[in-house]
Amino acid sequence: MATELPVRIVQNPSRHFTRVQDLVVQGPDVIVGFDLCGEDRIRARLYGRGVPALKGTEHKADLAAKPGEVRAAAARLARLWQELFVGFRPGTGDGRPAPGRPELPYAVLTDLSGEPEDELHAAVEELACAGSDLLHHTLLGGTGRQVELFREFLVHTLADDGLRIRFDSDLFIPWPMLSLLPSDLEDQRDEDRRDGLPGLFDRFLGYRHQIEQTGGSYPWLGHRPEPPHLPVVSLNHDTGIDRRAATRAAEVASLLARGTTFVERTTRRELVAALSDPDLSDQLMYFWCHGSFLPNGAEAPYLAVRLSDSSTIDAQLVRERRRSFGDGTPFQPFVLLNACHAGVPEGDVDRAFLGRALIEHGARGVLGPQIAMPQPFAAEYALAFLPRYLGGGETAGEIVHALARRFADEFRNPLGFAYALHCGMDARLERAHISAAGQDQEVAV
Repeated sequence: MATELPVRIVQNPSRHFTRVQDLVVQGPDVIVGFDLCGEDRIRARLYGRGVPALKGTEHKADLAAKPGEVRAAAARLARLWQELFVGFRPGTGDGRPAPGRPELPYAVLTDLSGEPEDELHAAVEELACAGSDLLHHTLLGGTGRQVELFREFLVHTLADDGLRIRFDSDLFIPWPMLSLLPSDLEDQRDEDRRDGLPGLFDRFLGYRHQIEQTGGSYPWLGHRPEPPHLPVVSLNHDTGIDRRAATRAAEVASLLARGTTFVERTTRRELVAALSDPDLSDQLMYFWCHGSFLPNGAEAPYLAVRLSDSSTIDAQLVRERRRSFGDGTPFQPFVLLNACHAGVPEGDVDRAFLGRALIEHGARGVLGPQIAMPQPFAAEYALAFLPRYLGGGETAGEIVHALARRFADEFRNPLGFAYALHCGMDARLERAHISAAGQDQEVAV
């Protein structure tokens, strides 16, 4: 006669696998790695289903480029965007300002479709030239057979369109601002995109692909809290940034507060108190404030931000307040760091410093500009990004790529390429599931 035996579970050997059973992530099409080997050598790696290879072979080469040369070229590229585009001043040919036009048209206007074609083309062409030189000659330059083959495979891959690319790199480079040469795209281009501004925009990596940079910090793959019915959203801002309503900052604040659990912070003290709370549960953190690069001894200057009280908020503050909580807290936000820093210093700077600290302590990704972004464009970008992300139907990578193309195609404005994702390509706002009747919450058991 069959008898049911009492069972007592004393072990759960599968716990490390089932704890993330609800997490579905599609791997990138391409992964490009740049590892620092010592102080003067860069090892490059290239693999993924979007890469031509035999039986999944990883392409690998020790580059001729030195890390310092690459960092200097990246800093120069950011400076050129600042000087040649954001800081462009139209003239009449005799050195006088152009009558009837803003002094800095590309800084105060988001829609550039009414600006002179020849001026805009000349400025964007210089940026594309600098971006392709950094990629082809500074980073991938050299004559060794290994380097030549790696350059050939990487450029062939980047010349494709619509890939999801992860740059896993110890070198922080503004990848969306890099560009291909016209000859790289000869076989891929449509006839109507070969000339003019469409042909220039088509060369930028930020136009062609979804891109994220990782390296040294990854979002936690541990405890994932149940999402709330209403998204928890915070606005961390400087209330003095828009006293004359020159931008649409008030609209951004109103948008964030619509249909969310909304938290507003305007001082360092408020942010410190929030970061000190183990139950901090922001799903989206939006920073609308000023930033500056602070000296860091023998290391590269790093970005810090300030709210209304002008007290510094940096990576070390995040680490001090969050390091004791581990990965079991609900603090796993996506961060839009729309900080308008005053300028780009000479030489090497660490633009990823604050973003890395946020990711180390829970953030799923950080999106921010790589140049001193003009306030009008920063506000327009936020107004375009936030509704789509709060809708929950798209990933951050999809939205960033779509906006880069939209601003280029509709408004002839390349500043969307100057926003970069540090991790977060697959980040998506999650909400608790509600039944069709809108009453019963689905509970996992």
